[in-house]
Amino acid sequence: MSADEPAEILHYTAFSTDPEGGNRAGVVLDASALDEAGMLAVAAELGYSESAFLTVAPGERTYTVRYFSPKAEVPFCGHATVAAALALADRDGPGDLEFLTKAGTVPVVVASRDGALRATLTSVEPHVTEIAPADLAEALAALDWPAGDLDPALPPRVAFAGARHLVVAAATRERLADLSYDFSRLESLMRRLDLTTLQLVWRESERVFHARDPFPVGGVVEDPATGAAAAAFGAYARELGLVPDDVVLTLHQGVDMGRPGTLTVELRRGDARVRVSGAGTRIG
Repeated sequence: MSADEPAEILHYTAFSTDPEGGNRAGVVLDASALDEAGMLAVAAELGYSESAFLTVAPGERTYTVRYFSPKAEVPFCGHATVAAALALADRDGPGDLEFLTKAGTVPVVVASRDGALRATLTSVEPHVTEIAPADLAEALAALDWPAGDLDPALPPRVAFAGARHLVVAAATRERLADLSYDFSRLESLMRRLDLTTLQLVWRESERVFHARDPFPVGGVVEDPATGAAAAAFGAYARELGLVPDDVVLTLHQGVDMGRPGTLTVELRRGDARVRVSGAGTRIG
């Protein structure tokens, strides 16, 4: 592609094989002719929560990847990683990939299962920290969630597995479903704390959770399926001893938006990293 030719933009949805489900992402497999402003312009025009821009890097099936929301670059995005990996697999076949992101190196494996391609990313080293009581109070005020509506068994924490997410657990499914927040107020807090999304969760059972992710810093009210937050949540669940050392968790997201998706989170004993898997499909 020459500098005068427009970049080819592919459209994928991740974490669902239904084009009407999951989380949509733009994918540019050859972004070598785009500068930062050009990538941001493409992402803004698409309007998806994030889009992925790839350039070939040294090494076998290795790519430098940058992620942009309609408003800004983010260091890592899980659903756009899955989308990009599936796009590469559609073009070149399944197998191992390596994505060089601003958060670090992210290995991805694409395999065919039951006639569909499925991508599994391995996060960078995660960490979990506490949130100051005043900052939590501001987050709850922006959400209009009374503190009494939280699940005391899942205390709020800031979790990182490539990007920072504030994990807040609702005590009931009804509380999670009722989401109408102060966009500007939450955005201001998230910018100050360098948060990418809020990972709002409800625990259905020992290994099944439901999630919603407000994303005002990206110019999006809600993200339909958030792989980076799912990875961060896996680290959170392990750090707090909520799940076994070896476990596979299922996260359902996007249901309340009418775009249901399923994210699989795997923790392995002896490996601090978190694996997030999902299917997807090309759209458009």
